[in-house]
Amino acid sequence: MRLMIASDIHGSALYCRQMLDAYEREGADRLLLLGDILYHGPRNDLPEGYAPKEVIAMLNPVKDNLLCVRGNCDTEVDQMVLDFPILADYCFLELPDGAGGTFSVFATHGHVHHPASLPPLKDGDILLNGHTHIPACEEIMDMDGHTYRYLNPGSVSIPKEGSAHSYMIFEDGTFYWKNMQGEEYRQWKTASRS
Repeated sequence: MRLMIASDIHGSALYCRQMLDAYEREGADRLLLLGDILYHGPRNDLPEGYAPKEVIAMLNPVKDNLLCVRGNCDTEVDQMVLDFPILADYCFLELPDGAGGTFSVFATHGHVHHPASLPPLKDGDILLNGHTHIPACEEIMDMDGHTYRYLNPGSVSIPKEGSAHSYMIFEDGTFYWKNMQGEEYRQWKTASRS
């Protein structure tokens, strides 16, 4: 399975188009959106190409390929215009580790569950967030001594801290971070989990 992971479109038709072009180029089976799809939010400047109605028109036709979780800027009104579910607070995925086993991923936006406010995780699980607009790949130990991996694809439209407009690809037990042109700038293999 080849999975593309993206977050924080924030209503930018320009970057939504680039994201969908990358999705086609990557040949991914599914696109997991980690929230903040249509609205830019009161803390962000308008992203380049802000046109939520155009984003709606681009995403609705590919609804069968999308998995989504709710971001802090996503509302019931947004759900009324989108033809795919966006209001789940999280999704739980079992993915192949590339070595014959599987691992668990808790995918959520990141405004409720994040490294400082953990969901229920087991040792070795992955917490996958958007929200910060900053790509991340960190091993973190909780107060009970359990370790987990925190991953973040960064933002499609409003990257922060000098990061690239980016997304992630998961395939054969490896996560790849890529800019919108498809250039890889980081990777992490699940087989290397401690």
